[in-house]
Amino acid sequence: MSEFPAKVRTQTSTPAGAHGPAGSSFPVLRSLGLDLGFLRSFLGLLMIVELVLGLLVWALIASTFYQPIPAYGWVMFVAIFFWLVTIILFAMYLLQLQMKLYMIPWPVVLVIFNTAATVLYVTAFITCSAAVQDHIRLPGDYNKRAAASFFACIVMIAYGASTFFSFQEWKGFGSNAATSQVTN
Repeated sequence: MSEFPAKVRTQTSTPAGAHGPAGSSFPVLRSLGLDLGFLRSFLGLLMIVELVLGLLVWALIASTFYQPIPAYGWVMFVAIFFWLVTIILFAMYLLQLQMKLYMIPWPVVLVIFNTAATVLYVTAFITCSAAVQDHIRLPGDYNKRAAASFFACIVMIAYGASTFFSFQEWKGFGSNAATSQVTN
């Protein structure tokens, strides 16, 4: 036992990049990686479509004189709310932050979110379509509101497709027992 310390040799070192640039001293920033596979997935592509077209819905309505028509307040609420939440979810999945918050059942969250977005976009689409009137004070408002109604329909369909694919991901349809096993 007395010769044990003599046979052991230790060497200490610092992790690579510990004394490097200013931003590298934050391990959280180093551990964030972009999930480019998510951008190529159906859910990622649908989220991009929802973001772009959802932006068009509320931007087209916001560029008109919509304040006297209360129906457009609801459409604006639905469009902006789901646009903002979709940005947050998109960033979380792109940066793989859902892996860090593993205690939250993200597939279930996506199913609930996409279902709620689909149902509320149905109401927003119907409301927006019913509120389009051809006798509007400003000449360009009719075309903008009609286009917003069209894009609300497309966003509604995109959220419906996202609901379908997120439900399939949650239930694991299309996979077998070997590919659906969780490894820790």
